[in-house]
Amino acid sequence: MRIERQQDVTPAVLEVMARTRDPRLREIMISLVTHLHGFIRDVRLTEAEFREATAILNEIGALASDTHNEFVLMAGSLGVSSLVCLLNNGDHGNTETSQSLLGPFWRLNAPRVENGGTIVRSDTPGDPLFVNARVIDGQGRPIAGAEVDVWHASPVGLYENQDPEQAEMNLRGKFTTDAEGRFWFRSVMMVGYPIPTDGVVGRLLKAQDRHPMRPAHLHALIFKPGFKVLISQVYDPNDPHIDSDVQFGVTKALLGDFVRHDAPHPSVTDVPAPWYSLDYAYVMEAGEAVLPRPPIK
Repeated sequence: MRIERQQDVTPAVLEVMARTRDPRLREIMISLVTHLHGFIRDVRLTEAEFREATAILNEIGALASDTHNEFVLMAGSLGVSSLVCLLNNGDHGNTETSQSLLGPFWRLNAPRVENGGTIVRSDTPGDPLFVNARVIDGQGRPIAGAEVDVWHASPVGLYENQDPEQAEMNLRGKFTTDAEGRFWFRSVMMVGYPIPTDGVVGRLLKAQDRHPMRPAHLHALIFKPGFKVLISQVYDPNDPHIDSDVQFGVTKALLGDFVRHDAPHPSVTDVPAPWYSLDYAYVMEAGEAVLPRPPIK
């Protein structure tokens, strides 16, 4: 098709997209071109803005490393990660779900820890935290033998791969649920933290007068054949940024009850006040158990 005017471009491209053999790829490409061309017309994108946009995409790719994923940060900061998650879980977005964002800091091969053990591997000042959790199906039945990866930021707001002061795999561990679907462990109370702002995402937040803070949360990734891999974050509702998460990840189902105790622990002698406890039930959906690609090494 010969192009005579701007109105001819979109039909010409759509005609080519329609020849795509794979049905799902064809559907995606037709919709992508339709909306992308519509966006360009809607904002009347200038040539200078187009060149800047392509430079920004190149910069985002160049910022990828073993410890940083700028594309994941950008997807979260635009609400894309949260939207994809909620569309694909909880009966396709119709019910609450324990599913949440993977985030940019999950690592494979976290050390195995026995139930009741600790994931603190280096000097990590902070109030003690005792987590007691269950993994259940949609009918409330316990899921035994599930592998549970947990990880969280330290009380200074950094994951161990960001912080040379922390030991390798500090505040990370892999547990196995018992016959009642339970796993439990000891850690330290996490805090909210800013996402990295030294790249493209940081410039966007500054231009929009947005803060870079994520509310305090505990990550979990749960694997069990016969169930969709559960990726979850449990948030502290008392965090000052609980209603303005820069990554749009907080849902009602993910609010945890982090209880502060102002008396010494009744059974662990080395735990003075204050200390915290969290009881939470993770709900898995039936499906294929496929691990995601780790965003960092």
